[in-house]
Amino acid sequence: MSIFSANKILKTYQGSPVIEDVSLELNRGEVVCLLGASGIGKTTLFNVMSGLEAPDEGEVFLEGVDITAQPGNVSYMLQKDLLMPYKTVIDNVAIPLVLKGENKKVAREIASEFFDKFGLKGYENFYPNQLSGGMRQRAALLRTYLNHKEVVLLDEPFSALDSLTKMEMHRWFLEIFSQLNISAIFITHDIDEAIFLSDRIYIMSGRPGKITYELTVPYERPREIDFYTSPVFNHCKKEILSNLKCIDLISKSRL
Repeated sequence: MSIFSANKILKTYQGSPVIEDVSLELNRGEVVCLLGASGIGKTTLFNVMSGLEAPDEGEVFLEGVDITAQPGNVSYMLQKDLLMPYKTVIDNVAIPLVLKGENKKVAREIASEFFDKFGLKGYENFYPNQLSGGMRQRAALLRTYLNHKEVVLLDEPFSALDSLTKMEMHRWFLEIFSQLNISAIFITHDIDEAIFLSDRIYIMSGRPGKITYELTVPYERPREIDFYTSPVFNHCKKEILSNLKCIDLISKSRL
């Protein structure tokens, strides 16, 4: 059942369309990927879906309610972790609770209950510059989760990590999201990442950006590292690459 959806979104800047006729949906408990090259309009779409920007046309729905251009209804984690360097990890993570009016001490107590689950136990009083890249991302994800929104939008959450750290974070991400029953859409331009993490993948291509293909990954979560070499993974990757090649050929034929 769809919990969150965007319907026929058009967004222009200075009179030129950046994304056009974009529709997608997220079912409860799903992890969905928006896959596409840099500059194709993925972040613009997320800004619209999060309510930070109003579309020129189209609507955004959360559980059937129109939330177009209404920020604060879904959690949104930007590409950079944006941890405040002068605050400890516990105070960074507790920010959403404090902003909602919670007493700082109580906010810390609530946030600290999740530190073990998010692999941050013992780092409460560290500062961001004392953490590894992977741990900073865990802290940022916990802060996003503490917004207590059922739908989470993640803009390239693992792009700043090295390949080995990223692989470990992928496994942890699927495990924690299954435990907490979070529904998420994330942006990436990494095909392997999209396949490993997603239940479904939307490919965005063209100028202006449009959804040109949708792929279901027929493999249950959670997934282990050997999924990367499985027949299902290779089939999905071949299908995506074939689709992207077709799009590229069509674009060149129009030049």
